[in-house]
Amino acid sequence: MAVRFGKLWDGKGKLWTKAVVVVDENKILSVTSDSSAVPAGTDVLDLSRYTGLPGLIDAHTHMTFYTDETPGVPLLKQMINPVPAVEVFLARKGAMRTLEAGVTTVRDLGADQYMDIAMRDLINRGEMTGPRMFVCGYGLYITATPFKREGTSPAGGIADGIPEVLRAVRQQIAAGADVIKMYGSTGTDDDVTGFETYTFEEMKAAVDVAHQFGKKIAIHSYGPDGARDAVRAGADSVEHATDMDDATIREMAKRGTYYVPTIDHNRYYIDNGDKIGYAPGYKERLQAFIPRNLETARKAFRAGVKFAMGSDAIYTMFGENTRELGWFVKAGMTPEQALETATANGAALLGKEKELGAVAPGYFADLVAVEGDPLADINVLLRKVRWVMKDGAVVVDRRQNSSADH
Repeated sequence: MAVRFGKLWDGKGKLWTKAVVVVDENKILSVTSDSSAVPAGTDVLDLSRYTGLPGLIDAHTHMTFYTDETPGVPLLKQMINPVPAVEVFLARKGAMRTLEAGVTTVRDLGADQYMDIAMRDLINRGEMTGPRMFVCGYGLYITATPFKREGTSPAGGIADGIPEVLRAVRQQIAAGADVIKMYGSTGTDDDVTGFETYTFEEMKAAVDVAHQFGKKIAIHSYGPDGARDAVRAGADSVEHATDMDDATIREMAKRGTYYVPTIDHNRYYIDNGDKIGYAPGYKERLQAFIPRNLETARKAFRAGVKFAMGSDAIYTMFGENTRELGWFVKAGMTPEQALETATANGAALLGKEKELGAVAPGYFADLVAVEGDPLADINVLLRKVRWVMKDGAVVVDRRQNSSADH
């Protein structure tokens, strides 16, 4: 089939007018502005009233931590002792909302009981509709629970000291992980502390063994110390890192370390904290953290650090994945530079820069149609996604909603 767009931003820096994208099964065969170049007999879908974009990449999600808004039940309580089969089944809703936001690929950075691997495989087999997933299994974290009597299995992902770190990384790879995740500091949900938890030597051991097996590694650090050591240790990306010093930022730019600041997820927590079930005082903590997070992103962008868009979507945040791009524009990016974080940069971070993140021959047929001009106003992308193709199949068609925002 062929898809005709009024304009097409191809993810490689070119804006096409009256573009036609020819799709063969799940790959892009050609991109042209010459309609006569379309093979005879090809079905043509006319989306000429829309702007086309590559399918977007969200580099930080937790797809299996999906919750319905059950009245009167805090979202946190819904996540206690989840039954894997139930959680994976429910997660299809968040997966659909993610596609509706124009996100066709995600890097999922932490799940319980290998639910992320199950979900990825179900999507790849066509048994579930959702974004293409690159998953980590369990994230690595230090012991933070009191002693329990013998006979209780240790929680997945716990690793203290270099030998345990090596074992835990190898366990995730044996389970089928695509990427490794390590929690290098405290901080999550309404906790905005950023105390470093792993030593430089432990981080270096995780990085080295991940790279030995051909896997990239993302290191979580809310604060500057974990981020500094993560960068020095050779992490492929640093997640959240706030208040980073100039030397760390310079080192990131020099090494090509990706920064995934996840600014917007704290806005989501502020908006939804009561439903989630956070203790009083969470709003003040999060509201104080966001400007620091944004300022660190601003400094990093000015210094030439590479960014990838990551929403940290969890609970009911799926579908709001691309709001992060609005913060990137506030940090000084043009709308086009913000789009690059969710296309070419995300693809490069995944090691899939010749398959994802662009509309070009040989790439996966992941296409998004939006109403308006996202290169002039990034908010168009946040509110006016009308049609999405993933892997050559149309997964979202909301063209009848074109007259009103949703």
